[in-house]
Amino acid sequence: MARQKTVLITGFEPFDNETINPSWEAVKQLQGRALCGARIEARQLPCVFDVSLTCLYAAINDIQPDLVIAVGQAGGRADITVERVAININDARIPDNQGNQPINTPIVATGPAAYFATLPINAMVKGLHEAGLPASISQTAGTFVCNHVMYGLLHYLTYTNPEIRGGFIHIPYLPEQAVRYSGTPSMALETVITALEIAINEALKNSEDIVISGGATH
Repeated sequence: MARQKTVLITGFEPFDNETINPSWEAVKQLQGRALCGARIEARQLPCVFDVSLTCLYAAINDIQPDLVIAVGQAGGRADITVERVAININDARIPDNQGNQPINTPIVATGPAAYFATLPINAMVKGLHEAGLPASISQTAGTFVCNHVMYGLLHYLTYTNPEIRGGFIHIPYLPEQAVRYSGTPSMALETVITALEIAINEALKNSEDIVISGGATH
C-alpha cells in the first residue's frame, strides 16, 4: 500500500502587539484535512529568530512531509502573495517576541545569498486567479522572521531532504485587525482558508511549474 502524501503547513503566533495572527488562524483550520490525496499537518511557529527554525526542523523530521508551506502575515498587502525568493539576511525593524532584533546579520553564515522557492509558484497564482481570488508573486519576503523561516527552510531542505519541496505564502490582515489601521486592506478568514487550499492543491498537482510571467517592473 502506497504511503499517503503529507503536507506540512505552518503559521505564526501573534507579534508586534497583535492579539491574533491571520496565518495561524487560517492554517489551524486545515489540520487533518485531505487535499488532492494528501493529509495536511498544521503547526504553529514562534515569531522568534532561530527558535522558529528549531521548531520547523523538528516538525519536518517528525512528519516527513512531501511538501512544506510556511504562511505569514503581511499587514498592508492586499492579496495572497506567493514568495519567489528568500535572502540570507536578518534585518529586524522591530524586536521579535523574545526581544531579539538582529540587524544586518546572516541567517546562515556560510549560506548562499538567496534561495528560490521550490514550489510551482506560477501555477499556484494562476489557480488562485482562476478561482477569482486576488494573488500575485512577491519578489521579497522582507527581512524579519518570515524571510528567516523561508530561507532556513530552503537551506535545510537543500542539504537534508532535497526531494521535499518548500516555500512561503504571505497573507493580508484579517478585517478585525485592519479596522485599527485606516485604509489598510484585509481579507476574510474564509477566503484565506480557501486560497490556501487552492495553493496546496496546485502545488501537489504540479511537480514542475508552468511558464507564465509573474515578474514586476519595480
